[in-house]
Amino acid sequence: MSITAQHAQEVLDNADLCLGREQISQAVQRLAVQITEKYRHSNPLVLCVMNGGLIFCAELLVQLRFVLQYDYIHATRYQGATRGGQLDWIAESGISLQGRHVLIVDDINDEGLTLKAIVDHCKDKGAASVASVVMVEKQHQRRLGVEADYCGLSVPDRYVFGYGMDYKGYLRNLPEIYAVKE
Repeated sequence: MSITAQHAQEVLDNADLCLGREQISQAVQRLAVQITEKYRHSNPLVLCVMNGGLIFCAELLVQLRFVLQYDYIHATRYQGATRGGQLDWIAESGISLQGRHVLIVDDINDEGLTLKAIVDHCKDKGAASVASVVMVEKQHQRRLGVEADYCGLSVPDRYVFGYGMDYKGYLRNLPEIYAVKE
């Protein structure tokens, strides 16, 4: 469903701020410390889940001061919609996962279905271990897939955007996280 830039601006103008820039920065720093403790000696392969994980992954990567490789994958259930459908694989990692410690980095864990599919895919490709880190997790009891191994912050059970997450293709670039006005 395509919308206009004007409509996206109206959504932003009426949205509720959920998480400010300082809260997000502190959460990323905390996650970097936890991940460094666990992975600093294991030469992990960090996989950014595009497009939503891009901003979070970039901010996290520059705080991981140890040897690692990174790449991206692109799997989505949304394709510009506000509700998820069937998982669509757009791109797989160009680096072999065989025998690697893989850390998946994504923007949000909602029901956990996309994350579960990505974790299963990495295991099927022979990863030695697979863990996941998400910037935010929605507060609800509908999780059908997996919980993230590392989570930055929680957001209410509303449609959220900003900091990599989009509203119908717009507003990913915001440094804060907002919820669409109910």
